[in-house]
Formats: sequence, C-alpha cells, structure tokens
Amino acid sequence: MSDGFFYSYHLGWSRPDSESLFNDLDAAGLRLSHPVTRRVTLLGPGPGPHGIPSWVTREQLVLLAGLQRLDSVDFVLWMNSGTEVPARIRRMGDGVVALEFGFGRLSRDEQEVAARAIREAIGRASVLCIGFVVDREGASVATDWSGVVINGTTCFDSWPDTLAVRHEIAATQPQLAGVASFDQSPWMLFGSEVPVR
Repeated sequence: MSDGFFYSYHLGWSRPDSESLFNDLDAAGLRLSHPVTRRVTLLGPGPGPHGIPSWVTREQLVLLAGLQRLDSVDFVLWMNSGTEVPARIRRMGDGVVALEFGFGRLSRDEQEVAARAIREAIGRASVLCIGFVVDREGASVATDWSGVVINGTTCFDSWPDTLAVRHEIAATQPQLAGVASFDQSPWMLFGSEVPVR
C-alpha cells in the first residue's frame, strides 16, 4: 500500500456543491454507501488513523459536507469491491475548499478507478476547481500542495503523477517554467500523465 492521494482545490462551496460532487462520484463508481451494508460512514475525531466511524444518512452527510456549520468533514467513500477511500472536505483560507482523497488502501487498479472517478467529478465542476494534484505513490505527500496550486509560491521536491494549475499559476511558479504541459482549460496539466506531443 502507499500514501497515494488526490487533492483538489475549489473556490466557493455549499450544500449543492457537495450534493453534486457525491452524485457525480456515485455515477463514476465511488459511493457514499457501503456496497453490502448500505451504511454511510462519517469519521469523527478519535484514535486511529482516520478517527471513529459513525453512521449517518446520505442527506446528513450532504448537509455536513456543504461546510455551512463545520470547517472540515471526514467520511468514507467505497469502491464496488468494498475497499474504502478515506476522504475529507475542508475549508481553507480565502474562500478555498480542499477535497482530499486517500489512496493508501487501494490496489493499483483501484487507484486508477478512483482517480478517474474523482477527475470526472471535479471536471464537471471545473469552473469551481482551481487545480488538483494526483500522486498514486504518495512520494510528495509532505508537500504543501495548496501553496503550489492556489498561489504558486510553494516549491516541491517530488513530481506527482498529475498537477493541474490555473494558467496564471503556471506562468509564475518557477518549477513549472519550461516543463512539458498540456492546456486543458481552465488548467495547465503537468506530470507523467501529460500527453507527449
């Protein structure tokens, strides 16, 4: 297993955004409800790497994930196989919300399915998404990716599989200068998954 992850950063966030995200993830194969028990799992503070699970309704999680009353919500998404994908939606500064998905418990094939599902879901909301980073192995997990994606001021030691930033960030972040990229509006894509021209 790895410390792999998919992080995305969004401007503005509300209950309709969380509902749309969960609907899109569900349609792409990442579900809020466990494939057998049908339980929706909220993760609360507590011992262990992901906290203490409690069961809520889908509607309750949609409401909580809208971040109207909380600054952060941790929960579990499920693959069809029953493998869990820990996730967090958290409010950052300047109206930015981070969506964080952990790939640590997923096989390589499951990582591909999860990354594709998340990418499709955030792609539908690309107006809100200001950038994202995918690192299946987690080699760059210690990097402050919000600093790279949001304002381009943070440097990184390890390249992720994919880094998507706004055009203005790509133009000012020194490590991205002269690196092969692909324009996929509203982002510039960098990394090993960028098509070779």
